[in-house]
Amino acid sequence: MNQPANTHFHCFRDDAMADDDATALAERIRSGDVSAGEVAMAAIERAQAATPVIHGVESECYHKARQHSQHPGSLSGPFAGVPTYIKDNTDVQGLPTGHGSRAVSPKIAQKTSPFAEQMLAQGYLCLGKSTLPEFGFNATTEPVTAPPTRNPWNLAFSSGASSGGAAALVAAGVVPIAHANDGGGSIRIPAACCGLVGLKPTRGRVVDNDAARDLPVNIVSDGVVTRSVRDTAGFLAHAESYFLNRKLPAVGHIQGPSSRQLRIGMVLDSINGYPTDSETRITVEQTARHLEKLGHVIEPMDIPVANSFPDDFALYWGMLAYGVKARGKKLFHPDFDKHQVDGLTDGLAAMFRRQFWRLPAVIWRLKRSWHDYQHRMQNYDAVLTPVLGQTTQPLGHLRPDVPFDTLFERLSGYVNFTPLANATGAPAIALPMGKSTHGLPVSVQFMARHGDERTLLELAYALEADHPWPTLNQAFRDLQT
Repeated sequence: MNQPANTHFHCFRDDAMADDDATALAERIRSGDVSAGEVAMAAIERAQAATPVIHGVESECYHKARQHSQHPGSLSGPFAGVPTYIKDNTDVQGLPTGHGSRAVSPKIAQKTSPFAEQMLAQGYLCLGKSTLPEFGFNATTEPVTAPPTRNPWNLAFSSGASSGGAAALVAAGVVPIAHANDGGGSIRIPAACCGLVGLKPTRGRVVDNDAARDLPVNIVSDGVVTRSVRDTAGFLAHAESYFLNRKLPAVGHIQGPSSRQLRIGMVLDSINGYPTDSETRITVEQTARHLEKLGHVIEPMDIPVANSFPDDFALYWGMLAYGVKARGKKLFHPDFDKHQVDGLTDGLAAMFRRQFWRLPAVIWRLKRSWHDYQHRMQNYDAVLTPVLGQTTQPLGHLRPDVPFDTLFERLSGYVNFTPLANATGAPAIALPMGKSTHGLPVSVQFMARHGDERTLLELAYALEADHPWPTLNQAFRDLQT
């Protein structure tokens, strides 16, 4: 079922899943309108149709999923029977974990990782693992030895990364919700590329996986990508009922916008010197006007972090790549082959080796960024920025075999807004608010104070109601009529 690379693709159809988001689908399963088995079969059929086109599935467990769906007692929770995928850098018992790298010999996980346990406790039916770039380092999901994960809105373009497979599968209609995680934008970037809602929670809001706990500065948060705000809000509320971090204010189940008037800062250009492109800038400015119409106060503000931040985060990114190469046998598998890592991992590690002496000061400043951000947010309820400095890029532009200096330059101009929330630990959300000349979504980002996902979700509900964003099938159905 191959299609030309300049067209769109979706697999929404008149089956047990219909056009439902996760919330509606869970309610239909609860009410008996459809069975979990019927939903599982529909999702598997959609996945089998989508896989040769968008390549968002890394491994599958469809036979096991069918069996689970036929036994209602095996699935319980608020989203019981809703199909999903877990990203292939996160263990699920019985499935291989490959981290998107040919250097790793995927091994069958003997247990499920802490966050996957937290997510699957809500009743989701795991269909398999979704694709990612090598170790989640890139902003596109284009492995050097496998087909790229394509953007369902335009198959010639990237689905983003690192949760690129998750976003492509949700946007295309294979599943309504999928696991994603974010160490520099990896929930928000693919959500932006694929027209989804992508919330990176506050650091510590959800259960940390083992790798995140071991980092000198924990920049990784787990979450989901969805097609509706209520699915993201529902996921977070039920995740909080599984694990409540007493050091953070409780979020609860946010179910709509607030009447509060907010003071929102607006940032259009990154401090790393790369200007935001015109289509992205226009989308942010239009969003600001929507917010003003809703009664909020919007004003320009400086980026709430020190000017050294871009260079500091880049070195930390390099440190992670260096650590993967140096400790891969221990981290992943005794058969790990550091000579098989891709050009981006290799280039980042080499960059770190040249500047490793800067690391102690970099770690100090990255830890300090939490305080800098907190101080500068005292007078603001939220900050509005682009998600990406440019609209979604075509496949090939960020491939890991592009010469490293060129690739790093391109990434620096593209991924220059999202890392701040990772270093500071602040919550941030991506919302689709515009469309590019190539017919792809253009998204904005909101960041809030630490622990204040409530404000982000309330803003998201308000904008979703004021400026509804279409799903892929709705967008192209409207064009046909």
